[in-house]
Amino acid sequence: MSSNILIGCVADDFTGASDAASFLINKGLRTILFNGIPEGDVPNCNAIVIALKSRTQNTKDAVNDSMKAFKWLKDMGVKHLYFKYCSTFDSTKEGNIGPVTDAVLENFEEKYTILCPALPVNKRTVKNGILYVDGVPLSETHMKNHPLTPMWESEIAKLMEPQGKYKTINLNEEMLKKSKSEILDIINDFGKDKEHFYVVPDYTTDEDGKKIADVFGDIGFLTGGSGILGPIAEKYKESISDSDNKILDTSTEGKGIVFAGSCSKATLGQIEDFKAKGYKSYKIDPIKLLKGEETVDNLWNFIKENSDDEVLIYSSDTASNVVEIQKSGKEEIAELLEGATSELADRCVKFGYTRIIVAGGETSSAVVKKLGYNSFEIGESIAPGVPVMAPLSDMRIRIVLKSGNFGQEDFFDRALNATRKEK
Repeated sequence: MSSNILIGCVADDFTGASDAASFLINKGLRTILFNGIPEGDVPNCNAIVIALKSRTQNTKDAVNDSMKAFKWLKDMGVKHLYFKYCSTFDSTKEGNIGPVTDAVLENFEEKYTILCPALPVNKRTVKNGILYVDGVPLSETHMKNHPLTPMWESEIAKLMEPQGKYKTINLNEEMLKKSKSEILDIINDFGKDKEHFYVVPDYTTDEDGKKIADVFGDIGFLTGGSGILGPIAEKYKESISDSDNKILDTSTEGKGIVFAGSCSKATLGQIEDFKAKGYKSYKIDPIKLLKGEETVDNLWNFIKENSDDEVLIYSSDTASNVVEIQKSGKEEIAELLEGATSELADRCVKFGYTRIIVAGGETSSAVVKKLGYNSFEIGESIAPGVPVMAPLSDMRIRIVLKSGNFGQEDFFDRALNATRKEK
């Protein structure tokens, strides 16, 4: 069984893991996602994605947990290792992308790897070593004010400099047009006096992705966002048989509900679109929750009273309102909101709901942890990077977990429609 596993991916958060898995399954690789290192038997598959919560973890634990996951994948006979992080390179100067990457290079004796966060389909591109979001340098976007990982720089080499040990070579558009052998000569010449190093390839088009996969797809360890996983999977899918390509049915019978905790611009627009279509919704007031004036039971009563409808429960708000709310206790409020949302999701499943849609990385992690699901089969995507998933322990359930900025304006409506089995 292990000989069939072409790609083993370790992701630094759960929605990032489902994002990665979606690109692998879309290229025909049967993919299983695990929340943490698996215990027990692993189903027959072509790719494994392990979700950790290492993005904002202290560095020592992030490296330790990541290495345990990579070593487990190696023991399973996985042919290629991949470290998945966000397409906006979410990491502080003391962040974990560098230390985890270095640990893998050193422990598995890999000379170099690529740093490839680009995801062109979602307008994350790299040009001349600089990461752009929708044409704007990363440090000039909304990410410069991110509460956990504020982005202070746009050049990937400079982002890596304070947290990684090694030097970086940029592979610009002109260099990328050279032949594979010419590119590798440039890379090898750069690295001849170095123990390890990083390569940052430009990636603005699908053709760039194919070229990067062709040049670097054979090395044992790669890093980046989900964008390059598609071309890498395409490179290897010819080696798997059609019998391996069983794709999960995205639909199931039962009730559906949407939860949103992300405060991203995309999610706020999706909430407004959902409400404009006539769906019912309930906005959680975090201050009332903090004071005990709002309770999980109140929220649960709203859901039960509208159990014949598909409704939205959300705590998402504008950036200015969030800043004001956080003055009452940032960590306490975040914990209360995640706790309330995950408790409601748990009650919904026990009440007979089978279709759970969640927006927001931290909210998604809290919900999955509460539901207790640790492994998932991956189905087709609602939007790039957002697949439908079914927990292996209960294949009646369909879960969709969306990173804040992902998805079309009508994403919630699409997700409910895609998971609903018509009678």
